[in-house]
Amino acid sequence: MQHQKTLARSISYTGIGLHSGKDVTITLHPAEEHTGIVFKRVDLPSQPSVRAVAGNVTNTMRATTLEEGEAKVFTVEHLMAAFHVMGVTNCLVEITSPEPPVADGSAKLFIGLIEEAGIAEQQAEQNIHVIDKAYTVRDGDKFITVVPYDGFRVSFTSVNPHPYIGIQYGDYEITPDEFKREISNARTIAFAHEIEALQKMGLGLGGSMENVVIYDKEQALNPLHYPDELVRHKILDVVGDLGLTGGLRGHVIAVKSSHALNTQLAKLIVAAKE
Repeated sequence: MQHQKTLARSISYTGIGLHSGKDVTITLHPAEEHTGIVFKRVDLPSQPSVRAVAGNVTNTMRATTLEEGEAKVFTVEHLMAAFHVMGVTNCLVEITSPEPPVADGSAKLFIGLIEEAGIAEQQAEQNIHVIDKAYTVRDGDKFITVVPYDGFRVSFTSVNPHPYIGIQYGDYEITPDEFKREISNARTIAFAHEIEALQKMGLGLGGSMENVVIYDKEQALNPLHYPDELVRHKILDVVGDLGLTGGLRGHVIAVKSSHALNTQLAKLIVAAKE
């Protein structure tokens, strides 16, 4: 039996949002049993909250967006990955903007914040989704599936036409130590030729060489943290998006998956257990 967990104390961090480009401070607070992960928009007059659950996903363009009533937050997947892998099930996230800070574009900072605050085990049992059959979401040649497995494992195949990227494959047992060592430091990527178009759409306004791996037509313009950093970041996103289930035990197998497919799978898993 696994118990619910929260933070031992509150901790804050200030940075900028990847897509909004806005200054933002997040404060992670301990929360009572059965609270779940809750984002509270303290910058808004009524300080509305949105629960980090699969049913509150409303948009998946370049990031995962959650909405509930007047509360909206987006690009939550890196923070959610940290909560998921570290087993933090209850936390109140006070946020002063609609988007958490990007930090360096990975989940490393959020893992560090959780470790610095400390983790407190609670009495209540965690409601982990134990996968007992295959669940699959497809979109053309893209898919993500989860099958029964005694643990949490992600196998991902990324296919990219860029000559410096190509086909990348990653297969990892998602434990705190393995995630911190092999996945947490993998950053999001962008291509130089698409940056202007993205910014005209209001995306990537806070992106820079400090928080995004940028590729031109031939190579990465900044040093990579891992030779196959792209697929490792895709796995990071899967862990974060599936954290919206509240936790699961199973083997996730994905080919060219995205936030859209990841969160559809999360919704499918939750609906099957209701």
